[in-house]
Amino acid sequence: MISQTERVPAGVEGAVLDSFVESGVAGPDGLRLAEVPFVPGVRLHLAEDAIVLRARLEAKAGGALPSPFWADAWIGGQAVARYVLDHPEVVAGRRVLDVASGSGLVAIAAAVAGAAVVTANDVDPYALAAIRLNAGANGVAVGVRPGDLLDGDGDGAEVVLAGDVFYSRSMAERMLRFLERAAARGARVLVGDPGRAYLPHDRLEVVASYQVSMMGAPEDAEIRQAHVLQPSR
Repeated sequence: MISQTERVPAGVEGAVLDSFVESGVAGPDGLRLAEVPFVPGVRLHLAEDAIVLRARLEAKAGGALPSPFWADAWIGGQAVARYVLDHPEVVAGRRVLDVASGSGLVAIAAAVAGAAVVTANDVDPYALAAIRLNAGANGVAVGVRPGDLLDGDGDGAEVVLAGDVFYSRSMAERMLRFLERAAARGARVLVGDPGRAYLPHDRLEVVASYQVSMMGAPEDAEIRQAHVLQPSR
């Protein structure tokens, strides 16, 4: 069973990002609390420049770190978060798992929409700290679960959500198998994607499509449509 009480690994609590959060307008190496363009009412701590932020994080940590994907509001995540808010009956009163959560956007949307228990999962300890920070900024309860869950089936979550997870071949292959296992045991599975290169079109069906413009990470500026999908039946 997914738990709402698991903690971020020792040494990487929410306070680890406090020095990166600026009051007012953040500099290029900080985080700024901002409205999410396509998800009304939700705010996230986002980077003005993720590359500069990464350099500052690495300088503070004293070593190389993964890209801070948690510091951008990726379009696929915005799409599935918007869908959940537009259709709260999908999650209301249910146990929800947001896998590869990043900023926690999708998990926060599920909590706002009335989910009974929301757990956000990510392998990056800094993402887990960001999720705590962002959940607090939106006044919702979101539990965090560290580690790689993709060899399982969602641990009994009634709803499994994922946003923008088909960005590499290896990730796409593992994520698809995970989502299909979760669906096979009866979970409602939804994933958001703007047409990434490794999206398995033949194994997923579109639930909803949204027209988008100039939102999300800077590299996604030319994307004009995002989809919410589920495993094909």
